[in-house]
Amino acid sequence: MSLIQIKNLSHVFPDGSYGIRNIDLSIEAGEFIVIAGANGSGKTTLCRHLNGLLKPTSGDVLLDGLSVSKDLLRARQMVGMVFQNADTQIVGETVQSDIAFGPENLGLNRDEIDARVERVLNIVGLQDLKHQKPYLLSGGEKKRLVIAGVLAMNPRILVFDEPFSNLDYPGGRQLLQQIIHLHETGHTIIVVTHELEKVIAHVNRLVVIQNGRIVRSGEPVDLMGEVEIYGIREPCTSRYGQGLRSWLI
Repeated sequence: MSLIQIKNLSHVFPDGSYGIRNIDLSIEAGEFIVIAGANGSGKTTLCRHLNGLLKPTSGDVLLDGLSVSKDLLRARQMVGMVFQNADTQIVGETVQSDIAFGPENLGLNRDEIDARVERVLNIVGLQDLKHQKPYLLSGGEKKRLVIAGVLAMNPRILVFDEPFSNLDYPGGRQLLQQIIHLHETGHTIIVVTHELEKVIAHVNRLVVIQNGRIVRSGEPVDLMGEVEIYGIREPCTSRYGQGLRSWLI
């Protein structure tokens, strides 16, 4: 059984417009996939169903065989989401207290909370900033703080929504290295983006969405000649016959 099974999923907004329509998609444990599409294509709407932030109009999402709607707490522990604007997910007065927020709401004991905070501080490289006020962090550091807060919940699946937006080159490189490391340590990774250049060399599968429907899905190298049809910029290295080279090089 696939880790994530999306079955005939549709979402209709209050104004009657479709965000997504009749989507079927399976994602295996340990995959690293990109969901790409032009602005308004439905990619973020789709991902918000993975942990119940949106409820489907029809269809279902199963995590390890259990419907998200049957146990929202379980879904939100399994699927950690990092949104485009990091500031919207930062609630603590210090880096340390922000990371502790999620585990505290799970009702864990203090020793377990402290252990989780120290573990993820080391993972994201913010150990030296744990007493810093979040508003003083750089954009890249804020993204890493949000990742730390998500990791403290021990998720199996990580969803990154437009992770490279508003980051300079060094911040983007650091974030990509962090995402690659998380995949290498066993997490299932889903990146939602229209910027294929930065991440495509590292993923197993590319899923393209247009007008709320999945229109293409497969290995990135097989789809590169088609993505611009759907309003997605083809990576320069692919366009000029250099293959899918890493942005980190």
